[in-house]
Amino acid sequence: QVRLVESGGGLVQPGGSLRLSCVASGGIYSITTMGWYRQAPGKERELVAEIRGVNSPNYGDSVRGRFTISRDNAEKTTYLHMTSLRPEDTAVYYCKADLTPTTSWHPSTYWGQGTQVTVSS
Repeated sequence: QVRLVESGGGLVQPGGSLRLSCVASGGIYSITTMGWYRQAPGKERELVAEIRGVNSPNYGDSVRGRFTISRDNAEKTTYLHMTSLRPEDTAVYYCKADLTPTTSWHPSTYWGQGTQVTVSS
């Protein structure tokens, strides 16, 4: 079955940097988009960054200029390089992919289980 597995979360000091990775595995015919969302306690899940197609990144207003998303299509992997981290960036970060699995051939959205990012001194 299709799985999205995040890694790289943890505790970092304000002003620090962190790189998250998300690997898609299983029977996948194609991936249209890969991206990152985050959710803090009591708040709605919000867009962090995503890549639609080959080279069309889109960023949430709160992270633009500080975070960078990249994608390795051959490895079915997306990365989120976070710099100048602030306490307000503390949240669970979820990987999302729009893809077509070989089991159903029906385009679907898949989510990872999330990884905790905590920005604190």
